[in-house]
Amino acid sequence: QVQLVESGGGLVQAGGSLRLSCAASGRSFSSWAMGWFRQAPGKEREFVAVISWDALSTLYADSAKGRFTISRDNAKNTVFLQMNSLKPEDTSIYYCAASSRGGWYRNRVYEYDYWGQGTQVTVSS
Repeated sequence: QVQLVESGGGLVQAGGSLRLSCAASGRSFSSWAMGWFRQAPGKEREFVAVISWDALSTLYADSAKGRFTISRDNAKNTVFLQMNSLKPEDTSIYYCAASSRGGWYRNRVYEYDYWGQGTQVTVSS
């Protein structure tokens, strides 16, 4: 059974930073591509970032480029999302996701097999 548990969300002022963590269970973590998505009220879930199993490749949504950094620690079965220069429009529930399908270029919701419960990020103006 695979479980993903996010943490690190909260309330922050515009311009501030947060670091999200996602702890994964499952012996195959080091072979999965890991992604972050977000969903604001009334909107569809959208891609934020993905990292390859070996951390050598990353992909970011245009909204995240230059401000967010995805990383992972395979020894600790954990993936991170460092978010800097936060804006009110970053307010969303952030979800961690794992893709066990091979490859790493995964930026669609349907390409992920496992999801966390989400963590709320609220950015005040």
